[in-house]
Amino acid sequence: MSVRTEMPIAPAETVPSLGMVMAEAQHRPPDPARDRAGGEVLLSVENVSLSFGGVRAISDVSFDIRKGEIRAIIGPNGAGKTSMLNVINGFYFPQQGAITFKGEKRREMRPYFAATSGISRTFQNVALFKGMSTLDNMMAGRTLKMRRGLFWQALRVGPAMAEEIRHREVVERLIDFLEIQHIRKVPVGKLPYGLQKRVELGRALAMEPELLLLDEPMAGMNLEEKEDMSRFVLTINQSLGTTIALIEHDMGVVMDLSDRVVVLEYGRKIADGTPDEVKSNPKVIDAYLGVSH
Repeated sequence: MSVRTEMPIAPAETVPSLGMVMAEAQHRPPDPARDRAGGEVLLSVENVSLSFGGVRAISDVSFDIRKGEIRAIIGPNGAGKTSMLNVINGFYFPQQGAITFKGEKRREMRPYFAATSGISRTFQNVALFKGMSTLDNMMAGRTLKMRRGLFWQALRVGPAMAEEIRHREVVERLIDFLEIQHIRKVPVGKLPYGLQKRVELGRALAMEPELLLLDEPMAGMNLEEKEDMSRFVLTINQSLGTTIALIEHDMGVVMDLSDRVVVLEYGRKIADGTPDEVKSNPKVIDAYLGVSH
């Protein structure tokens, strides 16, 4: 595979491991026999409560995310789903409860700690640098992986240049993986919404997360775009082994992709189990899914 860059390519042995893994994942078929939901607990939410003034966004919610699974979080609008993701990666600090990630228990999961310890995310509303290109937005996801100081990075000489070449090759492989080669130099503000969502996914993947948080990754997409995004999510999970927590309103997508589902209503947990268990739960049917007449 050719790497499109204006810089010379670093020797293969210096390229960070993600580049090799991404290249292999494109040709490795998913393993349907793998028990994705049977692994060890990667993250646990323990009796978390979050309030904004007199408004209770989350009320005493507990659940876990197991290593290697796709864990869906669903519920009606205002149920507290995005607030829960914001607690997990440190945007909000809960008044009660704690988050345990990779065995380390923290009352406050600050964003920097979350990012450096292996948690990345996408947002419900696309949060990209609109004036920057696809390539530059995704390179921003490599910032925490760079070891040279700001002074050397600004000069872009010597060791800093060599480091940038290595990280750029990783990003180029991600661009190939997400099939967005044709927009690599296009400012993301000029891209249609579906492609912006894909670029944001690429930036999150560039951080090499152990836990990837996806907040409505298919919102506003047409059927073809949803099929593409579903394919990428499955490949990221099954071939790369990335654990995923997913908020999504499309129940077809949720039931097809997820291993387990937790359901929130008005900030409280009303159900937790496999997709089949959840969709047949009377509380979930009454609160969210409804019945056909």
